[in-house]
Amino acid sequence: MANHYTEHPELRFELNHPLMKRIVELKERDFRDKDEYDTAPLDFEDAMDNYDRVLDIVGEISGTIIADNAEGVDIEGPHHEGCRVRYASGTQRNLDAMVSAGLNGMTMPRRYNGLNFPIMPYTMCAELVAASDAGFGNIWSLQDCIETLYEFGNEEQHARFIPRVSEGATMSMDLTEPDAGSDLQSVMLKATFDEAENCWRLNGVKRFITNGDADIHLVLARSEEGTTDGRGLSMFIYDKRDGGVDVRRIEHKLGIHGSPTCELVYKNAKAELCGSTRMGLIKYVMALMNGARLGIAAQSVGLSQAVYNEGLAYAREREQFGKPIIEIPAVYEMLANIKAKLDAGRALLYHTARCVDIYKTLEDTSRERKLTPEERNEMKLYNKLADSLTPLAKGMNSEYCNQNAYDALQIHGGSGFMMDYPIQRYVRDARITSIYEGTTQLQVVAAIRFVTNGSYLAQMREHEAAEVSEAMKPLQLQARNMADRFEEAVNRVKELNNQEYQDICARSLVEMAADTLMLHFLLYNATKAPELFEKSARVYGRIVHTEVAKHHAFVMSLSPEDLDAYRHA
Repeated sequence: MANHYTEHPELRFELNHPLMKRIVELKERDFRDKDEYDTAPLDFEDAMDNYDRVLDIVGEISGTIIADNAEGVDIEGPHHEGCRVRYASGTQRNLDAMVSAGLNGMTMPRRYNGLNFPIMPYTMCAELVAASDAGFGNIWSLQDCIETLYEFGNEEQHARFIPRVSEGATMSMDLTEPDAGSDLQSVMLKATFDEAENCWRLNGVKRFITNGDADIHLVLARSEEGTTDGRGLSMFIYDKRDGGVDVRRIEHKLGIHGSPTCELVYKNAKAELCGSTRMGLIKYVMALMNGARLGIAAQSVGLSQAVYNEGLAYAREREQFGKPIIEIPAVYEMLANIKAKLDAGRALLYHTARCVDIYKTLEDTSRERKLTPEERNEMKLYNKLADSLTPLAKGMNSEYCNQNAYDALQIHGGSGFMMDYPIQRYVRDARITSIYEGTTQLQVVAAIRFVTNGSYLAQMREHEAAEVSEAMKPLQLQARNMADRFEEAVNRVKELNNQEYQDICARSLVEMAADTLMLHFLLYNATKAPELFEKSARVYGRIVHTEVAKHHAFVMSLSPEDLDAYRHA
C-alpha cells in the first residue's frame, strides 16, 4: 500500500529538526490543553508522535485514495451547473476521506475543533497531497485561509467560521479581477455599507478564483468611494449560505483540472468586514499571500517528488541498447539533478516553515499576554527570516518543479508525450506553480530588498560558521566563495546606483542568494543524515557553483549602457 510519508524518510528527518522543540513549546503553551482535551499532547514527545501519526494517515490517503482518483479527476474535471460548481466525483471522494479523517482546521486551536498543529507538519501534509493531485491540493489546502481570519477577525467571527472549516467547510480567497491580476491595488469590486441591514454589500466581478464556489470566501474589495489605490481596499468575509454570488464560468485550463478556477459575479452579496477598513491590501492580503506562497512552495515540492518517482521508475524499467536506461550516464545525470533540486528545495521550504511557526506562535501569544523582551526579539528575528525566505521558497521551488517535470518527461522519451503515462499530467500541473500566488518575477520583487539590505548575506555568513562533517567541508568552502561572488555583484549594483540596472540584475542576484542558502541547508542535512543527503549535496554543489558563476558574470559584465539592447518598448 503506497504511503507518501513513510516511503520518503527525508520528510521524517525534516519533521524532527531540533527547532521543533521550541515550536511545540510555543504552540502548546506549555501543554495547558492536556487537562481539557483528550486529544491534546502531554509533552513534546507526545506532540511529535501525534504529528507523525497524522502524517502517516495523510500519506496513506494521498498514496491510495487521492492517487487512485487523480487520473479520473483530471479527465472529468469540475462541472458548471447553472451558477454553481459540482466537483468531479473523485474530488468529492477525496474531500470526504480527508474530512472523515479529521484533517481540516489543522492549525486552528482545539477550542474551535482544530488540531492545533504548527505550520510545519501542516505544510508537510500539503506536500503529500500535492504529490498525488496538485489540483485537489488547491482545494484542501485553501483551509489555511482561516489563518488570516483567525489573525484579523474578531472573537465572534472566530466562533462562527472556524469550527465550520474544522468540520470540512471549503474556503477561497477572492482577490484577482479582470483588470487587476498581479496589480491588486487596482481592485474595483465595490463594497458599500447597508445601513438598513447593518451589513456590507459587494458588487462586481472576480476572475481566476481557485475553488471559487467555496463555502467561505475572503474577499478584497474597495470600501472607500473615490479611491483608486491600495489604501481604499478592505477585506470581507462572504458566506455562501447568504447567496448573492454566481459562478459565471469555470476556466478551461492546461493543468490542475480538478481545481475549479472560476469567474464570479457579486450581485449585492451580503458580507462582513474582517478587521479594519483600508487595511485589506496593506496588511491582510499580505498575510494571506505569504501563507499561500508557502503553500505553493509545498505543492511544488510535492510535484517534484512525484516527477522524480515517475522518472526513476521508468528509467529502471525501460531497456534500450540491451540495458535499463538508468545505467546510461545521460539519464542518471538527469535523475541526480532532479533529486538534488528536490532535496535542496525541500530543505528551504521547511526551514522557512519553521521560521514562520516561531514568529506566528509568538505573535499569537502576544494577544494573550505581554511578551518578554527576549520573546519580542525572538519574534522579530524569525519574522524577518520568514519574510526574506518565503519569496525564495515559492520562487525557487516553483522553478525547480517545472525544470524537474521537464527532465522527468524527457527521461520517458516519446512515451512521456503520450497521455498513457501520468508524467504528462504532472508536467501540465507544474506549469502553474511559477505563475499563481505571485509569479516568479514578483517573488524577485519581494526578495530584492533582502539582497540590498544585507539580510541574505548575513544569513550566509552565519551558516558559514556552522559545524559540518569532514565530507562536507569542501562544499562549505565553496559556499563561502559563492557568497563572496554574491557580495561582489551586490556591491557593483549598489555602486552604479541605477534603478533600471538593478531591476534587470535582480533575478540573478536573488537566485545567487537562494542557491547559496540552499546549499548551506543541504550541508546541514548531509552532516546529520549523510545516508539521505550526501549525494544530493555533492550534486547540488556542482549545479549551483555553475549557476552562481553564470549570474556573477552577467551582473559584472553588464553596464547601464547595455540596457538598450534589452528594451522592446
